[in-house]
Amino acid sequence: MAELVPFAVPIESDKTLLVWQLSSGPTAEALHHSLFTAFSQFGLLYSVRVFPNAAVAHPGFYAVIKFYSARAARRAQKACDRKQLFQKSPVKVRLGTRHKAVQHQALALNSSRCQELANYYFGFNGWSKRIIKLQELSDLEERENEDSMVPLPKQSLKFFCALEVMLPAYDCSSPGIGLVEEPVDKVEEGPLSFLMKRKTAQKLAIQKALSDAFQKLLIVVLESGKIAVEYRPSEDIIDVRCEEELHGLIQVHCSPWKQYGQEEEEYLSDFSLEEEEFRLPELD
Repeated sequence: MAELVPFAVPIESDKTLLVWQLSSGPTAEALHHSLFTAFSQFGLLYSVRVFPNAAVAHPGFYAVIKFYSARAARRAQKACDRKQLFQKSPVKVRLGTRHKAVQHQALALNSSRCQELANYYFGFNGWSKRIIKLQELSDLEERENEDSMVPLPKQSLKFFCALEVMLPAYDCSSPGIGLVEEPVDKVEEGPLSFLMKRKTAQKLAIQKALSDAFQKLLIVVLESGKIAVEYRPSEDIIDVRCEEELHGLIQVHCSPWKQYGQEEEEYLSDFSLEEEEFRLPELD
């Protein structure tokens, strides 16, 4: 069965590994590096976190490792459980425990994580972004009289960005928008600080738009190893204030993805994104 990899923080238990019986000899930083090296060969890692054992337990460490792919996590668990890996004694590796009653809202990846995930599955040259519009919406008022005791209303830098993420190999594109507002005081902060804040706000708007574009894409990993992409427009409600400010600024054409190959067509005919009880099969 195909696996779905969204551009979201992996919180599912079947993407999480618990590793314990780690030696107390190395430092936590050294263990982090060794664990990352050992487990990253099975798939892209979201995080590796190392913790000291409780005071009542034997000296040593345990770790929590998160994959983007549940399939990769299962491969890693089977290959590394009760193996020595990088130490003299074997370690124990288990998949996280699933709590069906607890449901968490998916958290969007930031732009850096989105690019890392895209590079892993599509390749560094497999995708690109095109900035359609980058506009400053700030309305900063100048103080006409420096001696005036009347304070100006609170001002802010505001930037809007609209861009498009393109995947030429999949004939797919995804639009994204970002709106960033940063408080600023030109008089108190000085011209250099103001310019730095302006540059930062501009960069944050681009990053937010890039993350928004990736959230509408879903990576489909088939059993054969082939990759497909699905475009799913966001159904989130835009904040009313943002909607009024963005109205008329830009209109982006959203083109749905096109599947390729017979295998992808058979998969799509059987799967619905609305199915909340979708579970990956357990391997024998």
